[in-house]
Amino acid sequence: MTASVPASPVSATVPPVDELSACEYCDAVYRQVVLAPGERALCLRCGGELYRHDEDGYRRLLPLVLAALVLFLVSNAYPIVELDLRGVRSATTLWGAVQALYADHMGPVAVLVFATTFFFPLAELLLLLHLLLPLARGRRPLAWAAVLRTVGLTRPWGMVEVFLIGVLVSLVKLSAMARVLPGIALWSFAALVVVLAAVLSFNPHGLWRRLEQAR
Repeated sequence: MTASVPASPVSATVPPVDELSACEYCDAVYRQVVLAPGERALCLRCGGELYRHDEDGYRRLLPLVLAALVLFLVSNAYPIVELDLRGVRSATTLWGAVQALYADHMGPVAVLVFATTFFFPLAELLLLLHLLLPLARGRRPLAWAAVLRTVGLTRPWGMVEVFLIGVLVSLVKLSAMARVLPGIALWSFAALVVVLAAVLSFNPHGLWRRLEQAR
């Protein structure tokens, strides 16, 4: 069971920056307090969560990132769906869909699909791997502060779940005209969405504090 404790407001004597924590919801600033296992600090103004005790959370994040990378490779290596229309079968991968959009003179749409379903998700996973692998060996990653900030910038642009919903809607509509055969990549994309949700639920503040403590 998770216990909640109020954060300590900043006093007249301002502590060092690394001892402060700002609420991401209302921007109130607090002095960090030591939490017991299972506790979390809440904002006194809006009740939002500031941080929680999760010293070893990064250890659970590394297997998730590795699993997401494997699923990402499978999702892009195999066909998403196969259509059977009067005995004629056609299949396509994610990269094939991007090429088809570009060939149909929809360049901006093709670039958007490529960026949100391939480039930004892969970039975030690789950047997290760059941070977590050295930590697992007890070392500090190179340029960790810049990398962690970049992760925060790329995170909102990963929209694999939006792509999956669009594919499912298209399959429902196409099922009235042709026989739809889901490919391996479709199931892999579904699993990838679940794993990415677990990765995105991780609070980067805990990883930031762990990186600051690493030598």
